[in-house]
Amino acid sequence: MHPLITQDHIDTYQRDGVVLVKGLFADWVDALRDGVATNMAEPGPYAAENLHDDEAGRFFDDYCNWNRIAQFEDAASRSPAAEVAADLMGSQTCQLFHDHVLVKEPGTSKPTPWHQDSPYYFVEGDQTVSFWSPLDPVREASLRCVKGSHMWPRAVLPTRWLSETDFYPDSHDFMPVPDPDVEGMEIVEYEMEPGDAVAFHYRILHGARGNEATARRRAFSLRLLGDDARYAERPGPTSPPFPGHGMVPGQKLRDDWFPMLFTR
Repeated sequence: MHPLITQDHIDTYQRDGVVLVKGLFADWVDALRDGVATNMAEPGPYAAENLHDDEAGRFFDDYCNWNRIAQFEDAASRSPAAEVAADLMGSQTCQLFHDHVLVKEPGTSKPTPWHQDSPYYFVEGDQTVSFWSPLDPVREASLRCVKGSHMWPRAVLPTRWLSETDFYPDSHDFMPVPDPDVEGMEIVEYEMEPGDAVAFHYRILHGARGNEATARRRAFSLRLLGDDARYAERPGPTSPPFPGHGMVPGQKLRDDWFPMLFTR
């Protein structure tokens, strides 16, 4: 396994669906900050501002920019992330799904809603991992994950963050979005330094606090896939949509669109 992790990291990830990896992107923090600045100055087609006009602060997010922002591609292909992901997943390979940037400016009180990533995606599999890495010290504006929720028998209904509408309004295959604080679920969150990373399964229920601090909270994420990940149809357009991909259910994701980053 990679020197950044131990067998305990792997066991924790397999059991809880979430684990902290210290220093995963430590050597890429400055470059990723530059990449985020470029991304915010030149947003991609999926960029979103996730606040209403009467809400204070700024909550920016964008994804699928690795092939036009060199710092993101470099972090995906040259950092230890792919090998560490393969270790955590118990996979022989690691494939890139997409990158994701989330920025909460100071005074942004709005939290990131509770959700699972998997229902938004056209991917199914047990070997999945997302890395969420802050580019600023994180104390209050932390990512929050519900331990063990990747094992739940039903997926949580995906919603649109700004309009708060159902993502698949005609589907009855999903459970309502729970409130982990009210329902007493075991929530994991960490104080983190720039370049640390929370690794979590695509089916982990997670959200994030608002940023009431005086400093920005910039976060860079990578969504990665292992050996058993396959294309799956959803009840409507997915996020990201990747129009024109041409894949069929059960097919491994095409590696000309989703590069193979690591093979053991």
